[in-house]
Amino acid sequence: MSGDIIFVTGGYDHTIRFWHPHDGVCYRSAQHADSQVNALAITPDKKYVAVAGYQHIRMYHVCSTDTNPVTDYDGISKNVTAVGFCENGKWMYTGGEDGTARIWDLRSRNMQCQKLFQANAPINCICLHPNQATLVIGDQSGSLHVWDLVRDTSTNVIPEVDVAIHSVSIDLDAAYLAAVNSKGTCFVWSLSGGVGESPIMLNPRTRIIAHPKYALKCLFSPDSSLLATTSADGTCKIWSTADFTERNTLRKGTNKKWVWDCAFSSDSQYVITACSDHVARLWQAEQGHVVREYQGHQKAIIALAYDDKH
Repeated sequence: MSGDIIFVTGGYDHTIRFWHPHDGVCYRSAQHADSQVNALAITPDKKYVAVAGYQHIRMYHVCSTDTNPVTDYDGISKNVTAVGFCENGKWMYTGGEDGTARIWDLRSRNMQCQKLFQANAPINCICLHPNQATLVIGDQSGSLHVWDLVRDTSTNVIPEVDVAIHSVSIDLDAAYLAAVNSKGTCFVWSLSGGVGESPIMLNPRTRIIAHPKYALKCLFSPDSSLLATTSADGTCKIWSTADFTERNTLRKGTNKKWVWDCAFSSDSQYVITACSDHVARLWQAEQGHVVREYQGHQKAIIALAYDDKH
């Protein structure tokens, strides 16, 4: 693989594809036969990719030629919509339409969830605070839940009542939290606390009318200088975190297909998007041009995972 870069896509065609980012070649694919792919995450050691689907999470080897999953986490009702890992790889977090966020101890052999948080609505998204001890959960009712994993307590914020939150992101400096909703609005809070015994405090920073339609994803760049938002309007927009003004709009021609997911390169210079037109694209973030396209899926790509860290 190119410099040990892992790039995986999945979606409605029940297939996950592994790509060489530098030339657009799909070097491996695996069937995810009984479900669409809702979300993807790569383990910190880059050995496995977790695939969230209907009623389960499956782990696939990144480098093996075996196309079968190595582990199944099941016993979940409805769709799993969010998956990720703590930075040391010891545990995994998931959330889904059953309104439950779960912590799974990956060192345990019984593959049972170790800790639960119950929201009162389907969970659409989760992100992990850089302190590795707090999850921020966005749900269908419009609530943001801040779950302290150490104390097992939570607080919640409702930026817009009954408007579903589709994505949440915290920058690596833990300075900002962003959330986007089904009206296309992006809310940003300044963060304080979260160190030692002090609880995390959310202080409203700005509210951006980011898109005229559904916003689907928000993500801070690794250097914390940019914020990306994607939408059903066919665009990925890039915002400067210095003043939260729009820096660029990434759109392929007159594309009106949904842009579901995105990821930044580790140097924050490039963005990869996943789109309903069956294509993933690598963009130069600041200049806004397409560097490469990744074609092979037969239906919408709704999830991707990318890791080029050394």
